Amino acid sequence: MTQSVTERLVHFFETLSPDQVARMDEFYSADVYFKDPFNEVRTLAQVQHIFNHMYVAVDRPRFVVTSQVSEAGQCFLTWDFEFYFKEQQPTMKQTIRGSAHLKFNEAGLVSYHRDYWDAAEELYEKLPLVGSLMRWLKKRVAG
Repeated sequence: MTQSVTERLVHFFETLSPDQVARMDEFYSADVYFKDPFNEVRTLAQVQHIFNHMYVAVDRPRFVVTSQVSEAGQCFLTWDFEFYFKEQQPTMKQTIRGSAHLKFNEAGLVSYHRDYWDAAEELYEKLPLVGSLMRWLKKRVAG
């Protein structure tokens, strides 16, 4: 069951659109726990709010799952999140590389979703003013 649930979920994420965020209840439990570097929420409505906000905050967001491992009611995905900034460099595709650990309940719905990615390297360094500071700090700390 875990492999087929994972494959359905991967397809959902790779074809996600603003209209499909409302369909998340087909994949997530109502009391899902979700955490990423910026959010920690405990309901599906809150997760849907995060994904809806993604479509407001950036242009053409898209997930590409690069690998998956499924076992005993859980899966681990690695992914690339591709998007374009709306104002700064709007023609340059940005990519954040990360991973997700998902656990499924008895009904095969996601009850736990934890995203792992380095906000400093993957996002802050790409911002014009903050990026310069982050790169300078990185060099200072490295030696």
